[in-house]
Amino acid sequence: MTDEEEEPLSPMARVFQSPDVDYCVVTIMGFKTKICPDVLIDALKHNVSKLPRFSTKLTENGAKWIEAKINVQDHVAVPYIDPEEIGEDGQGFVDDYISRLTMIPLDRSRPLWDIHILNVKTSDAEAVGVIRSHHSLGDGMSLISLMLACTHKTLDPQNTAIPSLKRRETVLHGLRKQGWFLRLRCTVCSIATLLWNTLVDMLLLLATVLFLKDTKTPLTGGEDTGRNRKRFYHRVISLDDIKLIKNAMNMSINDVLVGVTQAALSRYLSRLYDRLRFRAACAVNLRSDIGFKAAATLFNQPVKNLTACVSNVVGPMDEISFRGHPIAYIAFSSYGHSQALLVHYISYAGKMMISLAVDPTIIPNPHKICDDMEQSLKAMKAALWERGLL
Repeated sequence: MTDEEEEPLSPMARVFQSPDVDYCVVTIMGFKTKICPDVLIDALKHNVSKLPRFSTKLTENGAKWIEAKINVQDHVAVPYIDPEEIGEDGQGFVDDYISRLTMIPLDRSRPLWDIHILNVKTSDAEAVGVIRSHHSLGDGMSLISLMLACTHKTLDPQNTAIPSLKRRETVLHGLRKQGWFLRLRCTVCSIATLLWNTLVDMLLLLATVLFLKDTKTPLTGGEDTGRNRKRFYHRVISLDDIKLIKNAMNMSINDVLVGVTQAALSRYLSRLYDRLRFRAACAVNLRSDIGFKAAATLFNQPVKNLTACVSNVVGPMDEISFRGHPIAYIAFSSYGHSQALLVHYISYAGKMMISLAVDPTIIPNPHKICDDMEQSLKAMKAALWERGLL
């Protein structure tokens, strides 16, 4: 392989390859029908070569991607499942299987991904597909883009699931019809607010990197938490209720989700502690290249001092299918982090999926956190209703 055929890792990819930030992404998809492995393997044979990151592997020093010859069968696992052994607890079998995967490292001699087909009936699907990929291959939005390119709308099989781009009207766009003084006043206030919030956020980030830590609780985890087995749980909440609150409060969906998460975790932790400092990291993507060692430090040090991490991915707006297999739900999560709790949100076909990644030795009852999230959303809606805002 010549140097021209090698491609250096991006700064964030090198961050995710560093020993302190060795993350893997888990994509769980529930299907409305049993999965035909031959159909999946055939689709991968025709499409995987078109996906650069899924058809390349790392060099020995882990600094570059090189093209690799793909044997699709090596990346697809279809375990034998004894129905009598599972009984009625299909969801428990799936949860245990995915949890065991978090203790099995990806094979670095080939592209860093694999797919597991579990033809097991659960409470909300006839079968489950699990995609495991290293975070250096891409983030949640990259995987969603890949998923949309490989699927089609269930009600319109002739068209791909890629949505059309809609123009979003901003506040300033809506003020163009107003007088110049009002526009100037809104512009000055917006800039002043932006500068103030930016300054406060930068100072808090710097303090978090240097010394500011959350109150020590079991949720904070530790050095060994990233190497512990993880378990994943999901719960569906109403996307319509979230949009209702968003419109009533003139905020974004992300704002509502952060509020729901904060309220739910406050409920959960208030049963165990009186007063504590609790913060969660919401990851954003910064494109400037500052070197992977510096980026790894800036990424990992604040995360170590925080209690939880939260992320949100915009999923397909319509129900999608993969080669005739309708998808009932999509849940994202990851493992390898030092926190005992990760909260992921993804919207899909008019629903919002909550996905929790937990260390079961620290959080033995994650379903209570999901219950608190549902109750927090209902409480927010009820409060707006009482004030006549709905």
